[in-house]
Amino acid sequence: MSKIIAGIDEAGRGPVLGPLVMVALAIKEEDQKKLEWLGVKDSKLLSRQAREELFEKIREVVYDFRIEVIEPDAIDLSLNSDESNLNWLEADTSARLVSEINPHKIIVDCPSINLVAYKKYFLGKLSNKDVELLVEHKADFNHIIVAAASVIAKVIRDRIVDRLHEEVGVDFGSGYLTDAKTQDFLQNYHEEYPHLFRKSWKSYKNVVDAKKQMRLGDF
Repeated sequence: MSKIIAGIDEAGRGPVLGPLVMVALAIKEEDQKKLEWLGVKDSKLLSRQAREELFEKIREVVYDFRIEVIEPDAIDLSLNSDESNLNWLEADTSARLVSEINPHKIIVDCPSINLVAYKKYFLGKLSNKDVELLVEHKADFNHIIVAAASVIAKVIRDRIVDRLHEEVGVDFGSGYLTDAKTQDFLQNYHEEYPHLFRKSWKSYKNVVDAKKQMRLGDF
């Protein structure tokens, strides 16, 4: 019987607008070489065209997969709760996804600086407590199945952002505040398209507060 290895990664953790995409991919241990032959690597090291070309090829090679798109309002709900935060939201979601696959080994790209605490929390959320669990920083760079998960997550998020551009009729860029188009969209459209934004982000709150101050100044 083949050993099934699952990798977990995300795309869109940091932007002020748009969703967070979580992906759990599972592969037979002996099929990992196929991902290497395809040229799979951490999504940040690949161009968008290369990621798109790999997308279907990865899906053909993997044993199973699960995907979840977490919208801004769900992110805000988690961050505004006394019992959760963004790390726990990722852990809750990815543990549920990978439990549906039930692999022999799970490799997680850890978003928290505290590896021990995150691993303990994650393990507590798994249906199979006896699974081999590896929680690492830079797992998307060190493990090819996690790199493949990062590619799938990034492609899906990019496609969602493209659809949002068409929906609002404005190119707001990537959604990250390092992007000048995103900065402009936040300044000028946050009232018109509030559902797109993560309102718990400090950058969003700063813009809203500044706008309120300007209006008070009108008096």
